[in-house]
Amino acid sequence: MPLIGIDKIVQGIDKFTEYTGKLIAWFTVIMVLLTFTIVLLRYGFSLGWIAMQESVLYFHGFAFMLGAAYTLKHDKHVRVDIFYQKFSKRNQARVNFFGSLLLLIPVCIATAVISWQYVATSWQIMEKSGEAGGLPLVFVSKSLLILLPITLGLQGFAELLRSYIQMTADQEQN
Repeated sequence: MPLIGIDKIVQGIDKFTEYTGKLIAWFTVIMVLLTFTIVLLRYGFSLGWIAMQESVLYFHGFAFMLGAAYTLKHDKHVRVDIFYQKFSKRNQARVNFFGSLLLLIPVCIATAVISWQYVATSWQIMEKSGEAGGLPLVFVSKSLLILLPITLGLQGFAELLRSYIQMTADQEQN
């Protein structure tokens, strides 16, 4: 596959990840406003609703689980780079390539496979909160166990291709 075709795939995945990342940022704003409202209602007016409290947990789950791909795209994930930072761009690309190929993508696939039945069962019974007055959407929250490896794996694939382009471009220059 020509490098231009690979680059188009990377750009398409990056665009999708960027869009979801911006959407998740709004979820975070909503989560902060909800938390403020919960605190204000509880301590200012002695009012509280389980559903409102659970919604903060849902938004937190969405931000964390769906924000992982955005974090990877912007290279803001946790990295122990004692050696990596001193590597050449080509060797960094190799580390990223093999890290994505041998670690990230297989873990994403395994997570999706292992979680599939758990999430499917939750959808079959339309699982809801065990708390009185809780949200009837536990099955939606559990779906994040499938969405995380899909979005993270997709961005991992883009990073794999980006590293391949970097390694190939470096070879062509030498």
